[in-house]
Amino acid sequence: MLLAEVEYARPSTVEGAVRLLSSHAGARPLAGGQTLTNVMKARAAAPDVLVDLNDLEELRQISRTADGGLELGAMVTLSELIRSPDADARPILAEVAAQIADVQVRNRGTIGGNICSNDPTNHLPPVVAALGATMTIRGPDGERTVTAEEFFVGVYMTAVAPGELMTKLTVPAADGARDGFASIPIGRDGTCICNAAATVEDGQARIALGCVAAVPVVLSSTAEEDAVREAVRGADLDPPSDVHASDDYRRHLAEVVALRAVQQAAG
Repeated sequence: MLLAEVEYARPSTVEGAVRLLSSHAGARPLAGGQTLTNVMKARAAAPDVLVDLNDLEELRQISRTADGGLELGAMVTLSELIRSPDADARPILAEVAAQIADVQVRNRGTIGGNICSNDPTNHLPPVVAALGATMTIRGPDGERTVTAEEFFVGVYMTAVAPGELMTKLTVPAADGARDGFASIPIGRDGTCICNAAATVEDGQARIALGCVAAVPVVLSSTAEEDAVREAVRGADLDPPSDVHASDDYRRHLAEVVALRAVQQAAG
């Protein structure tokens, strides 16, 4: 299906992009377009103005923070993350990015787009939640930073309000922690039926489950198998049922991927 008629703007500054987004009630930011254009073709979304972010070099930067963490501009593509030597600060991010779809999608898809779409089957939301990342959001009233728990608020919904723009993702330094990720994908390059990310330090695990709720489910546990399983069972998960898996099977898979992610991190 062809796209409906829509106005198009391509600002050269972040301030210009925020001004456009905040001055048009039906404006939507366009990053890689891997999700938005398909949604528009299906007539599930009908923005009045597309604000193309591809000229915003400020949002394409990858750098180390002063404490050894990682700062990623929202317009950094998945392929750019994978190739960046700075990604060694938290290698799990590049490792997971390399599992997303295929090379064509990774060449266009962006960090901000994957996170801000907050599709429950996406790879990156549980990863950034497990790592304790923060997101910087800029709007007409200035800039604010929110945690992952505050950022993800519902299916396809985040803390980025109309007229605002996520500008960067900041991941803290590992400081001895090690990270892991496990997933059950639909086919080799498909989205996930269930996934989990974990970071382990001094025998303590922080786990984030994906595909089992509207937002990543964050748990704390020791790194032992029985404790991880008990933590997942105690989360009282209420996952959806669909053609790929029933709710009961997803509950079972949540234990499996959580344990695999913790074991990968601990190992």
